[in-house]
Amino acid sequence: MGRLVREFPEIPTVALISQHDPGATEVLLRLGARGVRQVVDVTSPAGWGRLRLVVGQPATRAVSRIQAPILRALDEAPPETRLFVEAMIRLAPDTPTVTALAERLYVRPSTLMSRFARAGLPSPKNYLSAIRLLHAAHLFEISGLSVADVAYRLEYSSPQSFGRHLRAMLGVTALEFRKRFPFPVALERFVGLMIEPYREVWREFHPMAGSGG
Repeated sequence: MGRLVREFPEIPTVALISQHDPGATEVLLRLGARGVRQVVDVTSPAGWGRLRLVVGQPATRAVSRIQAPILRALDEAPPETRLFVEAMIRLAPDTPTVTALAERLYVRPSTLMSRFARAGLPSPKNYLSAIRLLHAAHLFEISGLSVADVAYRLEYSSPQSFGRHLRAMLGVTALEFRKRFPFPVALERFVGLMIEPYREVWREFHPMAGSGG
């Protein structure tokens, strides 16, 4: 977290409070020590409005290109749900696990996973993994970047780890992924498989609603 704040000061870093418990103060102090200076309480509707103001426009071209068609497909989803998806897209490049994502959104990982399961959606792990591959496809548009470059930019432990992820998700090697899944194809595939079949669910889905219980 500290490295993110130091090296990418143009990217907003915001601590979200989605529940109030004794551990919240300690977590906020730790985040403050790492450079996070903005806190938004999303336990009330006003908090989500403030979050939108804080986050503002997409921070990078990759985020902008990924968000646009996904949010169009989620045009009937609740505002806080769209904000959750926006945040997931923003955080995905340096957030490899659902546990890390939940920590950054200040919600229990088990709570997040159970909400997706109860709604009948693919798991948040599947969404996060797929969105990370969208970022990979976007990076692969830069001809000068190698597989290793992309792997390390997305904070995989090694190119081999990135390759294992691709084989598990799509059954292809990194070079095959680069050739067969250019960014527009990967993005269309994501919307077609992960969003469109669940449009009715997303309309009523509240991944961050209420407490963390």
